[in-house]
Amino acid sequence: MRTRSNLVVAFVAATVLVAGCSWNGTQENRTQEASASPLASGPSLVQAPALPGAQPISGNDRVYTADQVSNTVSVIDPKTNTVLGTIALGQPRLAPAADVLGAMYKGEIDVHGLGFSRDGRWLDVIDVTTNAVHVIDTATNKVVRTVYVGRAPHEGFFSPDGNRLWVAVRGLNYVSVIDWRAGREAERIYMEDGPSKVVFSPNGKLAYVNHMHAQVLDVIDVASRKIVNRVPIPVEAGGSSDEAISPDGREIWLGMPMNGRTTAVVNAQTYKVEAVLRTGPRTNHPNFVTVDRIDYAYQTVGGLNETLVYRRSHNGTPPKLVKTIHNDGFGSHGIWPSPDNTRIYVALQNSDAVDVIDTRTMSVIKNMRIGQSPMALVYVARSGPAATTQNLGKQGLGVRAENIPLQLPGISGKGSVLIRELPGIDEVDIGAYMLPPNQTFTAYGSDGTHVTALMSMNSNELGNIDEGLSYSYFFANHYTSVFLKAGTPNRSASPGK
Repeated sequence: MRTRSNLVVAFVAATVLVAGCSWNGTQENRTQEASASPLASGPSLVQAPALPGAQPISGNDRVYTADQVSNTVSVIDPKTNTVLGTIALGQPRLAPAADVLGAMYKGEIDVHGLGFSRDGRWLDVIDVTTNAVHVIDTATNKVVRTVYVGRAPHEGFFSPDGNRLWVAVRGLNYVSVIDWRAGREAERIYMEDGPSKVVFSPNGKLAYVNHMHAQVLDVIDVASRKIVNRVPIPVEAGGSSDEAISPDGREIWLGMPMNGRTTAVVNAQTYKVEAVLRTGPRTNHPNFVTVDRIDYAYQTVGGLNETLVYRRSHNGTPPKLVKTIHNDGFGSHGIWPSPDNTRIYVALQNSDAVDVIDTRTMSVIKNMRIGQSPMALVYVARSGPAATTQNLGKQGLGVRAENIPLQLPGISGKGSVLIRELPGIDEVDIGAYMLPPNQTFTAYGSDGTHVTALMSMNSNELGNIDEGLSYSYFFANHYTSVFLKAGTPNRSASPGK
């Protein structure tokens, strides 16, 4: 088993002490309580996000993305920043040969959520449309178990002891606790509407569940499966799609995509909301790193194609924005650091790519094309050697995708367009913001001479169109631009008029 670099593990008063790390004030001694799990019974891997001192990036480790359009999981070697291949769980979106939308189709649709076990042996994958939870052996890239749960599960994570999978069933009102080895649901924990994700405290004693359709953060005692606290989230923050807990266990950050403007910071000791930040449209996933003894939170903002870097506060004041990283692509979504805090990885939903960010310079150092429409992203540290390409394929890789500006003649606002090649058709994905609110718009494709109406859509109360999807022969028709006009389709529309 791989040993840690510069890390001493001491079991004193049921804590794990990272040697050589001492800070003043609230950061002094930087301790974490040890899990009662067998995984904490000796030197082992530290999974990110981690306190300083964890093992360096290894070729045994893997970065995974859940690719919603190609219905794959992309597999990346973080040591070499090499895309090794994909694990196919279903056919690509709209694949005609597979009759993906037909009654006879048996594959999975909308591969979206990811989690992993603390020993790095198992990866879980959530399909939001076909309600499936898969367990993948990270050594062989093979699906070893599939369990079906309730409507529209979103994200799930292994319990600290690795024996259960806790899955947030967002289309209903409970967390499904799964005995994954037996392939069955063992228990349901009922709560408010729209539970979106489950994360566990560093000591494994508490679970935190955020909600898309209720403004509350539930705190669950893992041993008893009882909700022990309900933290109210301010109305201005809106519903939460994603969450992350800091490696010191002090803060829970909630990404709020619904109103497109805020993220909430919750103190995990006092259960008080310490800040509601204005971050931008399609605020997605948060995560954490520590560099030179300074604690940072990274927050992806898909509508602006940015990753924001905040310096965390430990005295109750709001965190401070210190850097805006412009991603090398569009639709920044899932995010996860390496255990040694040197790299952080960002899934680019609307560029079918992953950015690798150097956390010291806070800059993108590598961009890799992966499967189509990556959503969740996780970094999984592994102690044993991983099979390089066993059970991997190429589905979703090397497929044409282009980003172009959205033309807005006579309309205030900004936007971009992704054109993605699919089997037998092209997908046109439009995102826009700062438009006049609550209005109908029609998008048109043009080759400079001919104009075709692609779709009509409505801006929301904030003036945003988060995702407008249309399917047409865009590339074959040699369209070069997409422009937006107010109202429904008309025959007289022309480029730029």
